[in-house]
Amino acid sequence: MTDLTNKIAVVTGASSGIGAAIVKEFLASGMKVVGLARRKEKVEQLGEGYEGCLFALETDISKDEDILSAFAWTLENVGPVDVLINNAGINVSKAIEDAEVEEFKNVISTNLLGAMLCTREAIKIMKAHDIAGTIVNISSVAGDVVCAIPCISLYTASKNGLRGFNDYIRTELAKTGSKIRITNLSPGLVATEMAAPYMEGRNFIRVEDIAAGVKFVVSQPGNVNHIEYQNTVSNFYIFCT
Repeated sequence: MTDLTNKIAVVTGASSGIGAAIVKEFLASGMKVVGLARRKEKVEQLGEGYEGCLFALETDISKDEDILSAFAWTLENVGPVDVLINNAGINVSKAIEDAEVEEFKNVISTNLLGAMLCTREAIKIMKAHDIAGTIVNISSVAGDVVCAIPCISLYTASKNGLRGFNDYIRTELAKTGSKIRITNLSPGLVATEMAAPYMEGRNFIRVEDIAAGVKFVVSQPGNVNHIEYQNTVSNFYIFCT
């Protein structure tokens, strides 16, 4: 497995849930982590007691200027990016006929367009510095199959789009002989703030399990391109492709 010590990772949606768990996992591996979130103070609290270095940036992933500023700051003050985790995501729990236009835009801007722009910036940096980097898109089984959970049409559309973007960029990178690897990780129901309304009576995956899976993917050698993981307790699948 690849040594992650001093590798530089950018994690979006880093203030809570899956993102916070990934930040902690990376810090425990000795990485330099740039945590992007609207709640900067929450990110700052994650760094206590770890060997790695944590940098917290107040960033709204739905805003282009915030993303561009965050990557420029990271390159100048921390160094070129080795790892990007596109984790930031929101949901609007409404039937499609009740959703407002601004809610459509907010979900797509955060879950899909923000991840696309972060991916572009990371790839530009990785190529410019000849880095065999890894990009992990935290998607959802809702983007792969039709789920029984009600009122997640906007979320489902955004995650389906992220999966398609991920698959195409992987092909695009491979055709150019790039050493950059891009991975889609699709968990089932995870115990997070956003999923809380849907958890009653259902099994779920712990955020620590997702973080461990992400670290495993990131630490694999470059020739590993497909992994399937099943959480045997929850019976939800995580696909890494």
